[in-house]
Amino acid sequence: MYLVIAEKQSVSRSIAHVIGAEKNQEGYLEGKDCIVSWCLGHLAEYIPPDAYDEKFRRWNYDDLPIIPKEWKLEVPGEKKEQFYVLKRLLNRPDIRYVVNACDAGREGELIFRRVYELSGSSKPVKRLWISSMEDSAIREGMEHLREGADYNNLAKAAVCRAQADWLVGMNATRAFTTKYYKKLTVGRVQTPTLAMLVDRMDQISGFKKQKYFNVELDCDGMKAEKQKIFDAGEADRLLKNCDGSNAVVLSVETEEKTVKPPRLYDLTTLQREANRIYGMTAQQTLNAAQSLYESKLITYPRTDSNYLTEDMEQTAKTVIRIIHEKYHPSGPFDQPNVPDTKRVMNNKKVSDHHAIIPTAELREADLTELKEPEQKILFLISIHTVEAMEKEHIYLETSVEVGCKDEIFLAKGKKVLQYGWKIYEECFKNKDGLAIEDPAGTEKDRIPDVKKGDEFYHVEARKTEHFTTPPKNYTEDTLLSAMETAGNKEFDSDTEKKGLGTPATRASIIEKLVHSQYAARKGKQIIPTEDGKVLIEILPDFLKSASMTAEWENQLLEMEHGKIASEQFMEGIRNMITMMLNGCDQISEEESRRFQTKESIGTCPVCGSLVYEGKKNFYCSNRECNFALWKEARYLQSMRKTIDKKMAAELLKNGSTHVKDLYSAKKDRYFEADLLMKPEDGKVLFSLAFPENKPNHKTGKKTKKRS
Repeated sequence: MYLVIAEKQSVSRSIAHVIGAEKNQEGYLEGKDCIVSWCLGHLAEYIPPDAYDEKFRRWNYDDLPIIPKEWKLEVPGEKKEQFYVLKRLLNRPDIRYVVNACDAGREGELIFRRVYELSGSSKPVKRLWISSMEDSAIREGMEHLREGADYNNLAKAAVCRAQADWLVGMNATRAFTTKYYKKLTVGRVQTPTLAMLVDRMDQISGFKKQKYFNVELDCDGMKAEKQKIFDAGEADRLLKNCDGSNAVVLSVETEEKTVKPPRLYDLTTLQREANRIYGMTAQQTLNAAQSLYESKLITYPRTDSNYLTEDMEQTAKTVIRIIHEKYHPSGPFDQPNVPDTKRVMNNKKVSDHHAIIPTAELREADLTELKEPEQKILFLISIHTVEAMEKEHIYLETSVEVGCKDEIFLAKGKKVLQYGWKIYEECFKNKDGLAIEDPAGTEKDRIPDVKKGDEFYHVEARKTEHFTTPPKNYTEDTLLSAMETAGNKEFDSDTEKKGLGTPATRASIIEKLVHSQYAARKGKQIIPTEDGKVLIEILPDFLKSASMTAEWENQLLEMEHGKIASEQFMEGIRNMITMMLNGCDQISEEESRRFQTKESIGTCPVCGSLVYEGKKNFYCSNRECNFALWKEARYLQSMRKTIDKKMAAELLKNGSTHVKDLYSAKKDRYFEADLLMKPEDGKVLFSLAFPENKPNHKTGKKTKKRS
């Protein structure tokens, strides 16, 4: 008997169908000699700081850095039932070995390893590593299982990535929040990404536009221009001299140019084009692609390769034929060209997974059953796959120099000789999704046939006014590109991995920035908010450096290949945290109060943000924090006491305050005691203590009740 563990239930069912585990059980599927179960994504996560030590429940700068000596995992309450199913299965005596069938990548490896570690199992581990959920791919993968130990370096990189994110996020967020008395969220990758948004906004804000002029001659239908004349007087002189004058062709140069087909999609390129063509966010594209993968319609989406392996040539030819049969992109009488499969084959450019292409399951798929985003992404991947193996786009570019009154004007045009792959771009420009030439688009780039010495009489000249334009705000398309290439200048050309994040994580990084309200979407644009700008303004350069974060990502990849040790990477992270705290120590009292627009009464014991007085309560200024002290606390109502500003300040500072006029209805008299406060699970626990009495005296008592 062997056990297969996948990442999601839908994937488990696909695998179970192939290996014959069809009997439904509680949390798993069973067959004659196999069991298939699932993890529900990340089943276990690192515990929060207060789970290591109760003192970390209060955000206190002096408690930093928080660096666990021994990292501990926990399973969230809603996932515990499935974890216990897996734990029982992983320790069943009749299970000979377990197959890790989680997604074939860094995160999938981490998901499995955490569950395996928590279960206490010592069963041998094998690895299912596939790039498609087709039955044939699953069957072949199960017949050629790899040793789990082959992926130990991948697991080490996954663990280091998770621990680095935890250490930087927890320590930096708590440090800057407690120093500035305002919730400031810092992330290892999201902060440098935010810095790129802010830097672009600064470029736009600081841009000073300049007026310039173009002077254009109408040479019997051919437009010849002299561009970017910044002197208005010079432009007027040129206009006056040339209008009504004769012009002559000084030279004609024609050059044949070739545009090669695009490479196949990796995830980042797919997300960029889906944003540009459909306006879809990176996360929406990833969600749709993941769903298509689990439906067996495309290959594994979380890939950074643009090529197929050389043994996939017949697969590529079959897929191209199926795409034409399914979509008829060239019309009902579609006669596709023979695909140039050699162009997309390169074993050296494929590491863990090949490029994204449709699978043969597309032939039988009912596209109407797919959700609209899935239909769009499947169509985009299909047409792009055809483009990648089509003929080159070839055109003639003609450059003409025209002389008039001792001035030179330029005209350019082009004539398409072979549309090649570019004809398929038309599929996204018409409602029928057809690769049909647009005559209007073709003609607009042409210029009349002219030769050297041709004259034009009494040409009409005109002047147009323009302004230089600032850089454009990032769209999700251009931001993904910037994240992918961040830090390139700082690396050697042969560096294997560059950029912020990975293809699998970039979408979630952007979503975190939007969710934390440090960035916002404005149409297709992504712009930093005021909070985002201020955060980047106060952070040290090394925390917002794209180059440093890209170097960390490169080190993680080297770790996957066994080139560096995990301790070397983590030592760098710990040193960076020390450097960050040394910098925070130097923040002046005046600087730390920069966000304080009104008088606070203390700091929140839950998140460290400032607490202000409201009409009915004393509330935390952090919108994501629910902490509040109600003036008419339920616990104190029977004692005829409300919490005033002085009491609230002492409770926030010390966790207690001495109260002299508490009423006892039972004894019908007033008494004094210490009111103790303890935040717990979003609530405030109050209790009374009588410190002047010894604990074992009968008069000494302590009561506890939720407010």
